[in-house]
Amino acid sequence: MSFGISNSVRSREVRTCTPELFWKAVRSDYVATVCAGIADAWEQSKRGELAKEDYEELKNREKKRLPIFTFHATFPGGRRLNADAVPTGLSMYDIDHLDAPREYFAHAVEERKEELGIVLAHVTPSMEGLRLVFIIPAGLSLEEAQRWMSQQLDDPNYDQSVKDLARSSFAVPEEYILYIDEERLFSTVAAATTPPVGHPSSPEEGNLDTSRVNPNLDTFKGIPYSEIIKQWFILSGGEPAQGERNTKLHRLAYHLRHITDNNEGLLLKIMPRYGLSEEEMKSLIHSACTAQWCGMPKMMQEAIAHGESRMKNGESAASDENSSLHSSVKNTPPEMPKKLPPLIDLLVSRTPDLYKPAVAHAVFPSLAAHLHRVRFKYIDNVEHEATLMNVLMAGTGAGKDCISEPINRIMADIRERDARNLERERQWKQEVNSKGANKDKRQRPEGLIIQEIDADMTNPAFVMRTAEADGHFLYTKLNEIDQFDALRGSGRGAQQFQIMCLAFDPGNRYGQTRVGSQSVTEKVTIRFNWNAATTILKGKRYFSKVLTDGPISRINFCTIPEREIGADMPVYGTYDAAFDEELRPYIENLVRATGLVDCPEAYKLAKKLCEENAEFARLSQSRVYENLSFRANVIAYLKACVLYVANGEKWDKTLEDFVRWSLQYDMWCKMEFFGEAIEAANQEAVCGSKIHTGPRNLLELLPDEFTTADAERLRQMQGMDAQGTKNMLRLWKSRGYVSVVSDISYRKLKYRSDGIDLTTD
Repeated sequence: MSFGISNSVRSREVRTCTPELFWKAVRSDYVATVCAGIADAWEQSKRGELAKEDYEELKNREKKRLPIFTFHATFPGGRRLNADAVPTGLSMYDIDHLDAPREYFAHAVEERKEELGIVLAHVTPSMEGLRLVFIIPAGLSLEEAQRWMSQQLDDPNYDQSVKDLARSSFAVPEEYILYIDEERLFSTVAAATTPPVGHPSSPEEGNLDTSRVNPNLDTFKGIPYSEIIKQWFILSGGEPAQGERNTKLHRLAYHLRHITDNNEGLLLKIMPRYGLSEEEMKSLIHSACTAQWCGMPKMMQEAIAHGESRMKNGESAASDENSSLHSSVKNTPPEMPKKLPPLIDLLVSRTPDLYKPAVAHAVFPSLAAHLHRVRFKYIDNVEHEATLMNVLMAGTGAGKDCISEPINRIMADIRERDARNLERERQWKQEVNSKGANKDKRQRPEGLIIQEIDADMTNPAFVMRTAEADGHFLYTKLNEIDQFDALRGSGRGAQQFQIMCLAFDPGNRYGQTRVGSQSVTEKVTIRFNWNAATTILKGKRYFSKVLTDGPISRINFCTIPEREIGADMPVYGTYDAAFDEELRPYIENLVRATGLVDCPEAYKLAKKLCEENAEFARLSQSRVYENLSFRANVIAYLKACVLYVANGEKWDKTLEDFVRWSLQYDMWCKMEFFGEAIEAANQEAVCGSKIHTGPRNLLELLPDEFTTADAERLRQMQGMDAQGTKNMLRLWKSRGYVSVVSDISYRKLKYRSDGIDLTTD
């Protein structure tokens, strides 16, 4: 029942799809990037920002870039032609034009999936469809099987065009997959199979399957490897989340190699699998064991120390749930306080509970934009203004627009003044343009304070608006983080990240010098608060080149948890005149404030939180956590000061509880989204090379004597197909790089590099 796979719908070449090729496709960054682009356009279309026909055009164009599966047939001749098709016994069934395909699956299909013979179900790239792959009932043709499924689902409007044997199905990211029965999907494939997505390897231990470990023999200095692994997961932020399984297990294997003598067999025995097959684990472990050696990582040292301490004290694994360390790094963000500061309580009062944490963080840039030349002295004796920037990172369709209406209400007074000044500017431009080139032209009007800027503003316009703002904050809300690229400038293309950093730093200087008489020549202090939203995948990619350069530590992050499948639709309250009237006094307090504001309670709290962060950094030995916590504490302090001013310079316990939670939440997001990537970047800087590199000399990565299976695993870990192994070994033998020991084993010979790329077929 194996099926076909091809590079794209434009390609007629097709080969048999193995489980390895299937998972490689759905877990690839390429597929995730293409589908994220379609999803972003879909959200814009839903918001009315993109015409329906433009969305359809983009969707159809982008889908053609995706790899495809041919579930209906295989093609022994290697060409996707109906005449050469060999039926697989599988059928595709499409349900289109669904507002909520995940919810439809949960309510109409999930309980009957085995009865209906479904082996795969996923959301389509359009975000508006559901694709089911099922086993054709005995005696039915492809067309009859689809008609049968339509009757079972009471769906008379099904897509009847899906009966062509050569019909293809676009690959989607793993997170789009709602159900998979891999054993039946690949029932004729000899390779070991993976448990269905979402099912742990061991029901007793959850995903962390350590049942293979012998506690008496499999130990390091008397500490069971299972205990060390548990402590390592606690220190690294918890067990792998969706989409990070391979990366995190590779990192664990790399750390464990230091206490297992690089023994791949032992690692295969003690490592948790999280659904990976035997072959996938072998490849992953081999890659980790052949990576560059940089000494035992501090996290592994700390995991051993924690495990040793627990063994001495006779503690059980169950006590992990009660440790403060575990609660600080668990896989769900910290819970928001029940009692909130009055201003925050008002701003989230019309927000569904699911979205309240995100809104509670996202309102601060616009609130702080009302402060003019107001300063707060931090615990290092440096004076800061309320420089607050926020990025909301959440899944596609998670409801990221929840922050818009509270921000609209906060910004109403600024927008009203901006409108008057924009009209003055428009009239001046009209007057200037109406005069000839040699006529006297009135100078640009004074006092053109325009705080809210366009998301796509260029660098010169940004500098000009900053200069005219007379010390006020500029503000913008970006629907997508990459809209920031308009500020990148014409040089090396990284000025947008420089602006993010400078916007946080006190007393910064920024600007440009131009020769032209009409050009903008200014040096300014950037005061720029902003909000942005993005999907998690796009956010990670956007900051991937500047992980250790400063922007991440200066930005406040928040998220929206994924809703349960089939959960009720969140319902918003009404933002009305009564809401605006209740908000007005807080805004007026912010506008009235001036000069250096002293808040002893916020100052005292900042010192306390700084000590708590240092204590956790010492316990976890996480340099990444410590570095990120420095500015996160400043952000939390500035939030405390904003709330203090807005509250009429009155402090109460709700402010302290909220600010502590806000800091913990911000740190959770940063570690969850960027922690591992930052640590990998730091390790690369120390070692001089990545653990995972690009094209490498494969022969150097193999032991002196190796088997065909070793070479196949290595090729797969480097992103190559196993089928090319024989040709590669034949080439190496002909070039004198290896000698044949047996039918399945080889020995490396001394060789001189002559420019041949050993990583290619």
